[in-house]
Amino acid sequence: MSVTKTDNEWRAILSPEQFRVLRQRGTEAPGTGEYDKKFDAGVYHCGACSAPLYKSTTKFNSGCGWPAFFDAIPGAVARREDSSHGMARTEIVCSKCNSHLGHVFKGEGFNTPTDERHCVNSISLKFTGE
Repeated sequence: MSVTKTDNEWRAILSPEQFRVLRQRGTEAPGTGEYDKKFDAGVYHCGACSAPLYKSTTKFNSGCGWPAFFDAIPGAVARREDSSHGMARTEIVCSKCNSHLGHVFKGEGFNTPTDERHCVNSISLKFTGE
């Protein structure tokens, strides 16, 4: 079941920075997020609707300054073309509420099963430990 809210409803439950990133497709500064260097066992959920998105077993240290995952929980993340900022990129959003998570990059040569890097804003996530 999808989550649909008005901007005012989202503003009521999200901080101004969460709203900027999750609902207005913003980006937090690299190296500032709380989950970039976190490698505890658990699950990362959507910061807006709490849907489970990533298992900690798919997180890796890419050195990019944002949490990086090589794969999402099946069906949890949707992809769409993003041509903003004069670049062709693939945006990733929560499948349940369409909140912005970050971008996915392919073919960067990381030693992961998918050769993908889901570059996710920490503020777009909530972590639940095992």
